[in-house]
Amino acid sequence: MPPGSRVRHAGRLGAIGIGIGIVIGSGLLVGSPAAARDRDWVGVEKCRTCHEKQLMGDQVAAWRSGPHRHAYATLKSPASLAIAAEQGLDRPPAESDACLGCHLSAHGVPPVRVAHPLGREDGVQCETCHGPGRDYRKKKIMSDRKLATRKGLRDADDEALCIGCHNASSPTFDPNRYQLPDGSRAGFDFATAKERIAHPIPADVKGRFVELEDAQEAAEEAAEADR
Repeated sequence: MPPGSRVRHAGRLGAIGIGIGIVIGSGLLVGSPAAARDRDWVGVEKCRTCHEKQLMGDQVAAWRSGPHRHAYATLKSPASLAIAAEQGLDRPPAESDACLGCHLSAHGVPPVRVAHPLGREDGVQCETCHGPGRDYRKKKIMSDRKLATRKGLRDADDEALCIGCHNASSPTFDPNRYQLPDGSRAGFDFATAKERIAHPIPADVKGRFVELEDAQEAAEEAAEADR
């Protein structure tokens, strides 16, 4: 999709954002687990070994305080139960494939492709957007963006990853969620929504994490030895 199209397609395509809705009948989508069955999932517990560190920018803290971490929990709310009843679902939303496909990472992925257990309480975690991580998760691979991409790291700047779930199929979709630069309103604006869940790696650390971490650890060891 051309960059300028995010405004014009906003009302039709849907919303990424702070609210997460139940998506009914979304099918096979770019950002869905079914689109990444050839890679193995490892879960946020593996990601956090690096991405919870202050040196890296602690992306895990941003995820924990954001909406995606709570995506599964929202399915148990009274509001979600009421919506499921209105939609005629034959089971509670927390048990329905129609909802879990967008509210739970790796839902529908064959167990053989889940290298480490993913807790439901983690809702939508890192790999839903960044790609199943077993092949690229090691520090030396992640320090080489091109190599990591070849091994399955996805470009999270692809708005198709978001609109696969945040779209007008959701019964909680609000076509007026965002105010656009021209003053009009729409259900989706990728740039604005992405900023709301931003969790960047510091610019001076990108591609240098292993080097900088080694230097930091050496300095800490030297300081400890001097005590």
